[in-house]
Amino acid sequence: MTPLPDRYCPTDGVRVPGDSLAWRCPSCHGPLDLDFTPIPAPLKSLAGRVNSLWRYAETLPLTGPTVSLGEGRTPLVPLTDEVSVKLDFLMPTLSFKDRGAVLLAEVALRSGPRRVIADSSGNAGTAIAAYCARARLPCTVYVPLGTSAKKLEQIEAHGARVEVVDGGREAAARAAQRAADEPATFYASHVYNPYFLHGTKTYVHELWEDLGGRLPEVLVLPVGNGTLLLGAALAVAELYGAGLLDRRPALWAVQAAAVAPLARAWEQGAEEPADLISVGPTRAEGIAIPRPPRARQILRAVRESGGTFLTVTEDQIRHAQLDLASRGFYVESTSAVCWAAVREGALGGRSAVVPLCGAGLKSGLARP
Repeated sequence: MTPLPDRYCPTDGVRVPGDSLAWRCPSCHGPLDLDFTPIPAPLKSLAGRVNSLWRYAETLPLTGPTVSLGEGRTPLVPLTDEVSVKLDFLMPTLSFKDRGAVLLAEVALRSGPRRVIADSSGNAGTAIAAYCARARLPCTVYVPLGTSAKKLEQIEAHGARVEVVDGGREAAARAAQRAADEPATFYASHVYNPYFLHGTKTYVHELWEDLGGRLPEVLVLPVGNGTLLLGAALAVAELYGAGLLDRRPALWAVQAAAVAPLARAWEQGAEEPADLISVGPTRAEGIAIPRPPRARQILRAVRESGGTFLTVTEDQIRHAQLDLASRGFYVESTSAVCWAAVREGALGGRSAVVPLCGAGLKSGLARP
């Protein structure tokens, strides 16, 4: 079996061996990146390959998957003349988080821990629980108080232990991190562990293939911890660097106005969010992250792409969710934020793809 590549800290360059259970930089305590430079395969060589995200094997840091549930290759469907939607809510656990969870479970299986720990507002937790079940790994998921009952039910159905933390998303993360520091524990963090980003980047590799070797002018992406956006930036860099793209799309990051630390930092021209920000309640629980650990990377990725940040109100989210349902797409509130941001002409005629990241059955309709 191929050794796992080393990880490194993008802030201070400290390196962590690939087989280590360390989940963050031992120096600055920040998230790690992966020392891995893939070369994507040409479009014509993809024909006849396995119909899952593993068809992009040259771009993935793991070989020979054993815990796959057939994730990936979700449909791309026209919504309007300029906007198409990618139906990532059709993944095995009904959210895009399967793209990263399958890689985390695979790494955990090869690392041989006594248990796996995760924290989540719901979708990442359900994905980690499902793939740990597939890998026969014991799993505990820490969730904030108020997490959707349906998501909790799904996590427990996969056999994972649920720890409900009295507090918000950050409180759940702190509780998980305390547990993650115990011996023989693998922290399946969709934020700190870079393997998750190398899973989410397959979203863009699929778009590139389905669009015949090109990408739209704009990729509209929801941003809380930024795992889908950072994965998208990785894929764009890989494809462009290999000469398989003639131009890079702009990355448009969308946040709920009630919890928008990155959008505020963008407006101020700052490299990272302020320490103190106002936080209000939002239906978009999946992106309600006051202090994203990869904030600097997210802001830099949007800036380098020529993109921007947009915010949407709770009314806009609710109306966008209902509008998508009226067109046949029943998604959760968080999945409606990107359509909320562009449905009234913000694109100005540019082509775009909007991800529909989670199924509406996970949390129901947003109510006035």
